[in-house]
Amino acid sequence: QLQASGGGLVQAGGSLRLSCAASRRIFNINTMAWYRQAPGKQRELVAVISSDGSTMYVDSVKGRFTISRDNAKNTIDLQMNSLKPEDTAVYYCKIETFRNAYWGQGTLVTVSS
Repeated sequence: QLQASGGGLVQAGGSLRLSCAASRRIFNINTMAWYRQAPGKQRELVAVISSDGSTMYVDSVKGRFTISRDNAKNTIDLQMNSLKPEDTAVYYCKIETFRNAYWGQGTLVTVSS
């Protein structure tokens, strides 16, 4: 359903932009979000954007990451700046409607020191 892209290898201090697109139109979207899972750790919520455009970020990425959405295209982007080695993880996108949740397949972000 969701295809995530944009991951890769970057040096600390660098930037990446992740994108996530739905293969078909999804209606009644409530929230769109990015999660990440580092090796040996649980998946955590990184950023979420609601239908009214309000956003929330985990403390560790505030001021560095920006989430955005295009409701008409059902896409979510995550602009990641000033990347740190601890940002290394597989990043997953998620779209929630009032009835369902859709996950992307994950894209690997590796930040070298």
